[in-house]
Amino acid sequence: MLNSKVSKAVRLAFAFGAVSTVAFSANTIAAENDEVERIEVTGSSIKRTDLEGALPIDVISAADIAKTGVTTVADLVATLPSMQGFTTAGQSVGGSGGGTQSASLRNLGAQYTLVLLNGRRMPASDSGGAVNVNNIPLAAVKRVEILKDGASALYGSDAIAGVINFILKDDVQETTISARHDKPQDTSSSTISITTGFGDLSSDGFNILASLSYDEQDSLRSVDRDYAKTGFLNFEHGGEQYLAAAGSVNAIPANAYAVYNTRDEDGNFIYQTDEDTGEFILDDNGNKRHVTATQSFNPYAKNNGGTCHETSAPSGTACQFDYTSTLQIQPETERTALFLSGIAEINDTTEVYSSFSYTDFALTARIAPYPTDVFTLPTESDIVQTNVIPHLDDKVLNDLVRVDARWRTLPGGNRTTEYNTVSHHFVAGIRGEINEWAYDVAVTTGETENKETRITGFPLEREFLALARSGAIDIFDAPENISDEQSKMVADTMFSGLWQTTDTSMLAFEGKLSGALADIDAGTVYLGVGFDYRQSGYSLTNGEGQNAEIVLFEAAGTEFDLERDGYGAFAELIVPVLENLEVTGSIRYDNIGGITDSLRTGNQNVSDDVNDTTYKISASYRPTDELLVRASYGTGFKAPTMREIAAPRLEFGVSSGSYDCNALLGATNHPLKQYCNPEKIQYDMYREGNIGLSPEESEQYSVGFVWAGDSGTSFGIDYWNIEMTNEVRRLEPNQIWFDSATYADRFVTKTDRGTGDKELAIVRSAQNVGKSYTSGIDWQFDLTNEFSFGTLKTSLQGTYLLENRSLKVGTTDEWDTSLGQVGEDEQVAFRNIITVNNTLTHGDFTHSLNIRTRSGYRDAAVGTAFRVSLADDVSEVVDGDLIQKYVPVYTLFDYRLGYAYGDNANLTFGVKNLFDRNPPVSFNGDAGHQVGYDARYADAYGRTLYIQADYTF
Repeated sequence: MLNSKVSKAVRLAFAFGAVSTVAFSANTIAAENDEVERIEVTGSSIKRTDLEGALPIDVISAADIAKTGVTTVADLVATLPSMQGFTTAGQSVGGSGGGTQSASLRNLGAQYTLVLLNGRRMPASDSGGAVNVNNIPLAAVKRVEILKDGASALYGSDAIAGVINFILKDDVQETTISARHDKPQDTSSSTISITTGFGDLSSDGFNILASLSYDEQDSLRSVDRDYAKTGFLNFEHGGEQYLAAAGSVNAIPANAYAVYNTRDEDGNFIYQTDEDTGEFILDDNGNKRHVTATQSFNPYAKNNGGTCHETSAPSGTACQFDYTSTLQIQPETERTALFLSGIAEINDTTEVYSSFSYTDFALTARIAPYPTDVFTLPTESDIVQTNVIPHLDDKVLNDLVRVDARWRTLPGGNRTTEYNTVSHHFVAGIRGEINEWAYDVAVTTGETENKETRITGFPLEREFLALARSGAIDIFDAPENISDEQSKMVADTMFSGLWQTTDTSMLAFEGKLSGALADIDAGTVYLGVGFDYRQSGYSLTNGEGQNAEIVLFEAAGTEFDLERDGYGAFAELIVPVLENLEVTGSIRYDNIGGITDSLRTGNQNVSDDVNDTTYKISASYRPTDELLVRASYGTGFKAPTMREIAAPRLEFGVSSGSYDCNALLGATNHPLKQYCNPEKIQYDMYREGNIGLSPEESEQYSVGFVWAGDSGTSFGIDYWNIEMTNEVRRLEPNQIWFDSATYADRFVTKTDRGTGDKELAIVRSAQNVGKSYTSGIDWQFDLTNEFSFGTLKTSLQGTYLLENRSLKVGTTDEWDTSLGQVGEDEQVAFRNIITVNNTLTHGDFTHSLNIRTRSGYRDAAVGTAFRVSLADDVSEVVDGDLIQKYVPVYTLFDYRLGYAYGDNANLTFGVKNLFDRNPPVSFNGDAGHQVGYDARYADAYGRTLYIQADYTF
């Protein structure tokens, strides 16, 4: 047999795909006579029967997952204290989510957390290491292992923060059917799954398993939640009542902009001159270019005593539309997932295995109706003559150049986009033993295709402009006055079709070998070696509609097809120095190849190879049977992603916040300040690569202990510290706008296709930010109490951040931090995250009460994303940048009641967010289009009842 000293179930789980042995944590300490199955964990390449080690690892079983009440992997990630900085579903509502959700340890970001499926890499959701966890079927998960320590020296360059390994079910001989329905107010979700298998590996020599699941989640509208129904928020500060308005001057009824030529005091036209030469600037026809000015106003307000429509609020001389009232704050989702696996023994020392996973996940986001931006109306048209001309000053009317408008296509419906992600992952390998040395060789392939399809709400440029300019619809009228027939006319101008497709692919070949190297006085020395080779691809292909540039004022993006490969080799040595002291060392060499773009550079490299050698050393010391002391030190290395380096400049929507460009660029005398909009508006954004990026490097260490007493009582605490050099980050809009001197080159101009005028935009490129420091404390306390009526198990777990800061780009002594506040990156690093899980078992009943809490934090300045005025006089605008509120502690309670009917059936009833806690008020505007709360950090659904039934036969 493969190893007579270890049970077959254990050695199968130890199959090299990084599911290995060395670990020692509060919930995995076992006495010498306990079965070794209790401590099968991720974190070492070495297969051994002595299972004690030095790594801080959490192991979450399927039973533990069930007690949390979650239904998806993304929801599970959100419950873990060590996870911060991940992408949530709410960020796909007008934000940067793009239909993905991720995992992120230590608040470092998803690209630094390696996500494995059965110990193997998965295709990324982008051009780097970030994985879309929506592609992992929770119904098939057997357990989750989280290595909360840097692991670059074993797994490669993208494991700086740690590893989360999803182990799927195996060696199943029965069939289990599960169904569940969740019902919060105004929406619902459902899940159904079936898992079956046949063949007993221990007696039949093979096992085949299949798991199929389906789940769907309805959307949630902003108007169905009081805290999210409007972008116009009343609040108190310093004893004064204020109104914070997060709206858009792309309003309905429309705002008007009369552009006219200016004159000097003597009545002569003023012409544009070159600031350097003083010569006149000529237009394309050789004529002197006039200096123009704009009179802006809202015709509806002018006709109604200066009062904006009820869906809008004043914004200077214009009105801003409450777009928040029209969107859906949580998207609609639908997922079908299939997992197949097979294992067969060739002989007593050899097995072949294979697995295949397939996921089809669709997320449909509905955001506010389309903002037209500025487009020109015929001056002689009836709607201009009726709504605009009567309100113009004489000087404007006499020298009128044109009349522009900004409108919101509310009659055409919400902008509706479906992000459909189809992912597959295939592994085939052989493993076994030769002369008591274990080997494992496997090939892994995977691909993720994300199609962005615009369902409706995006106006066709030619058809829409013809309709708007014809006067068939009065864009300056109130929305309630637009007839159903007119609304259909607008809806008929909307585009529907594939917009773009992104495709990520991977091919990996890897092998590992480990065994006992020598016996010494203190024990056995173990050695593990391995290699891997990987090819990665990331491409973006436009749909026909985008390439034809048929959507209103939207230009086609640049397509690309990026590829690179990489290889690495590692060695790991475990040496028992004393009977109770063990030292582990590992070293790895990585070479990450240069990037090619077959569409733009003819397969010529656009970047060079980068390589590095990383290492790690750790030690575990056990002075008594109850106490383990552990420590580690290691280095890490990460090449920038393909997109961070080589992506072309692409449009990236508009900023969530609105900016007073004249004030911000005027303060630094920016050379492009002349292109500022007179109103405080949202500005267009671009993203692009930066071929000058350097690889990121890290140094990290940890030290801690675990004490395990009798009767299920244990306590563990670990201090960890991560220092990163040349960390790569994309500049956030606030960083660029509020430091326009440092980031002067991040401002560019683009031509407004509606007017032909130049306007401002910003470029969010990736930058090396110098250094960053992150440190904190992980702790866990487990307690078991036996009562006459049952057993109560309590587990308290938390992460306390001590430090989270990074150097400002281009400085050596100026630091940014998000710790306990909304930082320059527009994210929050929570000081304290705690979970408390209580489970009472008596007879056939199981009660679980789970508590999750996040510390409070200092919010973004209200003026960052809002126009702030006095509540009783909205014309009295105040400086909202001087007002900063505090977001309080946020705590949720979940309850679950389980009943086991015999050995085959289980019935569960639960309540999530038991006390119906609303999200705390937040004025941060970066999460997405939601306003009034931060969708990344709070539960939008409120109290949710659910019922679940499971049957096994």
